[in-house]
Amino acid sequence: MADEDELERLLDKLTLRARVRLLTGATTWRTTAEPDLGLRQLVLSDGPAGVRGEGWDERDTSVLLPSASALAASWDERLVEEVGGLLASEARRKGVHVVLAPHLNLHRTPLAGRHFECFSEDPLLTGRMGAALIRGIQTHGVAATAKHFVANDAETDRLTVDVRIDERTLREVHLAPFEAAVAAGVRLVMAGYNQVNGTTMTAHSLLTTPLKDEWGFDGVVVSDWGAVRGTRDTARAGLDLQMPGPAEEWGESLVRAVEAGEVEESAVDDKVRRLLRLATWSGVLGRPHPATRPPLRSRRARALARRAAAAGTVLLANRGVLPLDPGRLRTVAVIGAPAARTRTQGGGSAGVFPQDEVSLLDGIRAGLRGRARIVHVPGPAPEGPPPPLDMVLCSDPITTAPGVRLRILDASGAELHAEHRRGGRQLEPPLPPGAHTVEISAHLHPRTSGTWRIGLAGFGRLGIDLDGRPLLDGEFTTPTDDPAVIHVSPPTQTVTTRLTAGTTALLVARRELAPGTGRATVVGAAPDGPGRTESLAAASRAAREADAAVVVVGTGEQDEAEGRDRPHLALGPDQDALVRAVARANPHTVAVVNSGGPVELPWRDEVGALLLAWFPGQEAGGGLADVLLGRTEPGGRLPTTWPDRLTDAPVTRTLPEAGRLTYDEGVHIGHRGWLRARRAPAYWFGHGLGYTTWDYEELTGPPETPAGEDLTVGVRLRNTGSRTGREVVQVYLHRPGPTSVDYPERWLAGWTAVRAEPGGTVVARVCVPARSLCHWDVHAGDWRTEPGPCQVLAGRSAGELPLTLEVRVRDRT
Repeated sequence: MADEDELERLLDKLTLRARVRLLTGATTWRTTAEPDLGLRQLVLSDGPAGVRGEGWDERDTSVLLPSASALAASWDERLVEEVGGLLASEARRKGVHVVLAPHLNLHRTPLAGRHFECFSEDPLLTGRMGAALIRGIQTHGVAATAKHFVANDAETDRLTVDVRIDERTLREVHLAPFEAAVAAGVRLVMAGYNQVNGTTMTAHSLLTTPLKDEWGFDGVVVSDWGAVRGTRDTARAGLDLQMPGPAEEWGESLVRAVEAGEVEESAVDDKVRRLLRLATWSGVLGRPHPATRPPLRSRRARALARRAAAAGTVLLANRGVLPLDPGRLRTVAVIGAPAARTRTQGGGSAGVFPQDEVSLLDGIRAGLRGRARIVHVPGPAPEGPPPPLDMVLCSDPITTAPGVRLRILDASGAELHAEHRRGGRQLEPPLPPGAHTVEISAHLHPRTSGTWRIGLAGFGRLGIDLDGRPLLDGEFTTPTDDPAVIHVSPPTQTVTTRLTAGTTALLVARRELAPGTGRATVVGAAPDGPGRTESLAAASRAAREADAAVVVVGTGEQDEAEGRDRPHLALGPDQDALVRAVARANPHTVAVVNSGGPVELPWRDEVGALLLAWFPGQEAGGGLADVLLGRTEPGGRLPTTWPDRLTDAPVTRTLPEAGRLTYDEGVHIGHRGWLRARRAPAYWFGHGLGYTTWDYEELTGPPETPAGEDLTVGVRLRNTGSRTGREVVQVYLHRPGPTSVDYPERWLAGWTAVRAEPGGTVVARVCVPARSLCHWDVHAGDWRTEPGPCQVLAGRSAGELPLTLEVRVRDRT
């Protein structure tokens, strides 16, 4: 790796124009090369749950891992580090040098549409999980990116929203995970779209102070895609790389600004040094680095994804139903549409085309093959658009191969390009010169007769024909300039028609291309299910005739996606009715919730067991079946507090007023806010059950601790159950009054996980870092520790802390 003197020598070889050229991307996913320096292009890719690569193509698949909220639910840094290693392996396989992960924004409100892509509500948990993922990625020579700097916690008006936040809250809560990422050596930090206190983040002084000067970040600050909207303000700030490119905001405009003395040339030089440093580290400057290890074999990758799915699964309640005993099962009813089409990932730029997807239904069938009969009843039809055409439902009308025919037409209707594709979700169809219309056609092979819904997603003029008969023909305008909506998840226009099983129908869908509307084109189809009454009756009957029932409910494709926040937390009357009907029919009912963030569970006390699956990745079915059948414990603990009802949550507002969103909760985020409001949630932060029980017996530690030093405490606990188990021992702090600082009622200060055999005793050693006892002194502009009494509390969640230790914080002076 080149040293700093060598970087200076390389920098001196570049003209101002050549230096500036390096600061803007060459394409959507590549930086600019400079052959005279031996500098090749860096390739970047989205990657929180899987490394997609440079394009959206269902033929180029990726290993799909559990969502960030599921990974954080494991409270297992070693596992998350392993997952980071798998992401690095995938990046190497796809020729990617920079993975745009982890996402370090917080679960400020349960309505946030991108909740699933963030780790948790807590800055400490988020920071430690993010640091673990960074270590895992970067150990293998791939750069990680901490995003979105900073306070980019909701999707409503996310391109323009001005977040108003006080300095102490910013330092203690929202900047803290990024500080942990820098301490872990992260190579890139991404500046978000939003404003903070009146300044857009790509031009914000926070990119310099504290990021670069206080924390010593020597990497690259990259913009979120399209977030640079000016020249001088962003160039003067700590932003180093504008993406994507080619773009006009820097380029020649920046050259002119430097020549006019409006931007210091030294600022440009610093940005280029950082890029060259990253390029050297990544092996694209000078001699390429050999891979640190070969790509992970498919079997090992799938095994890790399966283990991660189980590790994040949270058992919220268990009334003696789990684990299911395979030896006592003859018939198991698996109920709900998400059981057969388990939602494995959230929507937006983080999405990938997975190598495979194992549904919960398939996982249970495999787990009980040869032992029990599995009966599946879908229940009421799910809300939302019909799923994209796949290789089961349709075939190419030209080749007859399973899949669809994709054509690009010019304005006269002449064919410019044609190819066979595997499905109806085409987000980046090719655009040859003269492209005017995207056409997707397929022969449908319905297996059921009746009414079918046909959907077409996109913008502009849309049309659907079935056997030559027009079903849709209209103009549909773009309601937003959010890139996630335009390029990844445009709204769907749905029509209905009748299809007959055993017949073939030719479906042709077209969308015309227009500037500013993207090119994403998604065609879907699905039959209408039986009516609500009939489907609920079928579910009840199947549950009543089974030894155990597993009912799966969750959010739909239109929920929990980048570019939009959720209007509510309800699963809907049909899904709530389904769970209640199944629970009434069979007391041995396990409800499985398939969502990336909190939802309301009005029937939670009516089921035999309640399991939270999150968005568990491609190996969902295997991991969840392992938990249900007792092959492994449900390893998860809640990374965010779940409300009983949305109206109970302390922070719910995502809609800005006059363009501003005020974080008036201050440092009282998540469980801190619940405690301050004296409200009891459905399930506390940190909650989660295993398949054994524990007694917390003793908390020990020093009677006093010097300010500015770490504190280590011991928690003795005993496994009082009949199985070997794992327990996540959590430690919180409370500062009894009177104090000069508005502390939270209590806050997470550390944790560790322990294991013990039945009847065994174990002592958990938990380190409370000195920073956990600090507050940000806005007057001094520094961290301070207030001397005086402090209570250390230990237990299994923010709401269940049976042990207390009195410790006095001593002023070091």
